[in-house]
Amino acid sequence: MLHGLGAARGDFSRVVPLLVDDFDVIAVDLPGQGDAPAPPRRPTVRVLGDLLEGDLDARGLGRVHILGNSLGGRLALELARRDRARSVVAIAPSGLSLPPERAYQMTGMALTGALVAALQRRAPRLLDRKLPRAALLTGLRARPWRATDDDLDAFVGGFGSPHFWRMLLWAIGPDVALDLGAVRCPVLLAQGGLDWVAAGQTVRFLATTPSARFRLLPLAGHSAHEDVPRQVAQLVRQTAARAA
Repeated sequence: MLHGLGAARGDFSRVVPLLVDDFDVIAVDLPGQGDAPAPPRRPTVRVLGDLLEGDLDARGLGRVHILGNSLGGRLALELARRDRARSVVAIAPSGLSLPPERAYQMTGMALTGALVAALQRRAPRLLDRKLPRAALLTGLRARPWRATDDDLDAFVGGFGSPHFWRMLLWAIGPDVALDLGAVRCPVLLAQGGLDWVAAGQTVRFLATTPSARFRLLPLAGHSAHEDVPRQVAQLVRQTAARAA
């Protein structure tokens, strides 16, 4: 499980319990997010892919089923391009936004990162209150008022990381998803119908990824796995079954 920028492995806290009976589940912090150290080089998608491949090698794993969101969905497709995926469910993957869309996304994420950093320094207790928490998660979640402590920890561990800015600059800013024609494993592209962050870019991957299918999740936001975890878990099972 690969989370997006501005999150951490706890972002999948609702999905993990729904899949542990069928899979050995590994949720990782991306380099520079949560508890993970910063990448040793500029954190481009290619460099992050190298590090994730190294982690798979260290665990003795070859090809795995991958669930990814946003940047995590983009990295899932990168690993699939490298033939390290048995199947992929990519929720709102980054990498194919148009320049105005990317400017909007990066501006919104930068403002959120600055706000979280300011609250951590000056008013950390506000992050524990329901209304500020819901306001911060609006757009990422369709129902942000349902956010749990795990959700908040993942959010602060991502946006509040001192390495967040380098990740935003190098993993999101210049990235364009190319060479996905080499992907041969089953791919399911999912998009929340209430996604205010990346509403238009997911379907574009259908033209670049031969094995991809698309599913709209009408009642979900950008982080659809938090809004409709049972639907997402079912998509993982179905896509893994296509691989079998």
